Amino acid sequence: MMDEREEDADEEAWLQLRPVEPLPSQCCGSGCSPCVFDLYHQELAKWEAARASKDRSLLSGEESQSCPSKLSPETFLAFRISAMDRLTEDTYCVRFALPRNCQLGLRPGQHLILRGKVDGLEIQRAYTPISPANAEGYFEVLIKCYPTGLMSQYVRSWSTGDTAFWRGPFGDFFYKANQYGELLMLASGTGLAPMVPVLQTITDNAEDETFVTLVGCFKTFEGIYLKTFLQEQARFWNVRTFFVLSQENSLEKLPQSYQEKTHFGRLAQGLIEELVGSCRRKPFALVCGSAEFTKDMAKCLLCAGLAEDSYFLF
Repeated sequence: MMDEREEDADEEAWLQLRPVEPLPSQCCGSGCSPCVFDLYHQELAKWEAARASKDRSLLSGEESQSCPSKLSPETFLAFRISAMDRLTEDTYCVRFALPRNCQLGLRPGQHLILRGKVDGLEIQRAYTPISPANAEGYFEVLIKCYPTGLMSQYVRSWSTGDTAFWRGPFGDFFYKANQYGELLMLASGTGLAPMVPVLQTITDNAEDETFVTLVGCFKTFEGIYLKTFLQEQARFWNVRTFFVLSQENSLEKLPQSYQEKTHFGRLAQGLIEELVGSCRRKPFALVCGSAEFTKDMAKCLLCAGLAEDSYFLF
């Protein structure tokens, strides 16, 4: 039998193994299931069972340190950074390596959760891969860095060859070919990300006759992400692209190919009604951006005559 000192030492050892409850800032706020708090309660229950039976082997289950063949919503898995491209002053396209001929396994528009650690604080944020759903050997993520953001500080520390941890997939929008007559995509900034794989899925499928109207909202022309990709997509017979620039005021300063499809100011009720009215078929809207942008677009779409089941908010 253990004496009192041994019992105290054993109790202290178990307390050190107890899962730490996440801070509110560690939740990405995207409504993921399981959430970081769900995982905490799962780990707490595992710890309590192991402690009751005094069997530490029940706590085993280390994270994979190699590139997996299958994602997990519960467990963070390691992916190596194979390239980092700076798209604008504060936005990067980051490529992560997968085993040769391996696909990530996300449906178009689904997202992943990235785990970071800054000054001992663990943080988690949601990001949607912009690579094609059928991309083999890699996936790419669009990440905007903010001056005071903790995850931004973590991302800025990355270099090619580093490892980052992701879990997923998450997301309730599942696209099927020819499911909608027309998709009206309303994206603000990096809210463009979930639109990219959905759009490419449509144009890659010769049998998919869905019309697409994509509206990208940015501050300036220079700040538009993925210009080459969007120009290539706009050449398809069933795709239209428009841009709304909040900090530009001269069409003459824009390339000729952008002048007829660019509006200045902000995306508001009048333009939404014009866009909905110009759709070639009954539209289903996809909306992604800041919380304020998403809320405003939902109101505008309802006022433009769309029902609540005729749009999806990422």
